[in-house]
Amino acid sequence: MKVFEFVGMSLLTSTLLLANTNITDKAKGAGLKAIPADKTELMKLIDPNKTITEEKVELGKKLYFEPRLSKSGIISCNTCHNLGLGGVDGVPAAVGHQWTANPHHLNSPTVYNAVFFKEQFWDGRSPHLEDQAQGPMQAAPEMAAPKSLVEERINSIPEYVEAFKKAYSKEVKVDFEKITSTIGIFERTLVTPSRFDDFINGKKDALTDAEKEGLNVFIDKGCASCHTGIALGGTMQPFQVAGKYKFANVGDFKGDKNGMVKTPTLRNITETAPYFHNGAIWNLADAVKEMGSTQLGIKISDDEAAKIVTFFGALKGRKPVITYPQLPESTAKTPKPDFK
Repeated sequence: MKVFEFVGMSLLTSTLLLANTNITDKAKGAGLKAIPADKTELMKLIDPNKTITEEKVELGKKLYFEPRLSKSGIISCNTCHNLGLGGVDGVPAAVGHQWTANPHHLNSPTVYNAVFFKEQFWDGRSPHLEDQAQGPMQAAPEMAAPKSLVEERINSIPEYVEAFKKAYSKEVKVDFEKITSTIGIFERTLVTPSRFDDFINGKKDALTDAEKEGLNVFIDKGCASCHTGIALGGTMQPFQVAGKYKFANVGDFKGDKNGMVKTPTLRNITETAPYFHNGAIWNLADAVKEMGSTQLGIKISDDEAAKIVTFFGALKGRKPVITYPQLPESTAKTPKPDFK
């Protein structure tokens, strides 16, 4: 009897190992990639130009939380991309200078794992984080700060000037591009490996059976055709391929000149409601079903959507520990807040 029990258990173990191997291979075959567990390999991905240093990251973090980079002196990068809220602001359309909602009714994408995106912004107009940081700062409905004001504010604060010298060199010119690129360097470090990555990297028990089933449904339904790569998104894709988006009339955003829209990352997706470019859907299962009809031309059932959402829970990543910085004090030369 014990021999038969041993054989039975061995067969069960072999079956489970085969199932794990198959779903892992299936995920990789569908283009899903893990964040590398090896730090050297990860650094090659997030820092190809070798710009990251401890001093630059710490300075970039201060600037990321610095509200004086806005015209009013009360809006920082963290206002819309809150690191305590999954890297978003949790509202349908971003709110900026003079409490102005985004005129195109655009939702704030998460900054976490944005280093893995092929393009930045919903219309993909920016190639990387250092360039992207320049846009919101100058945009009238966002931070509304001209380059000259940003430069004057930072250069009026001796502690910031010294920090730039320490991070770069004594001869560094603290101009708008240097300020924004330093923010981008900090943002490159905002990577959140998850249990999904552990699973793809070889830890077979990192996902529950229900999460593995959800992953399988996710792949079979064709979701990985757009939500792929390390970012599980982040590339430009045509939108409304198979049908009209239910809330297409909310805002006037139509994508880039070719109608392409950046696919949002699915990493930490359970934390980043509301969904879609205009933040019109709050329920994650509803968002999954809407993508089925809009992009894939299929009906995703309630049961299938629930299974996919279960898998999404495994994409909630381990966040880097961010200590809110103490910012240097203004001086008599620092331009005053302007709410006009």
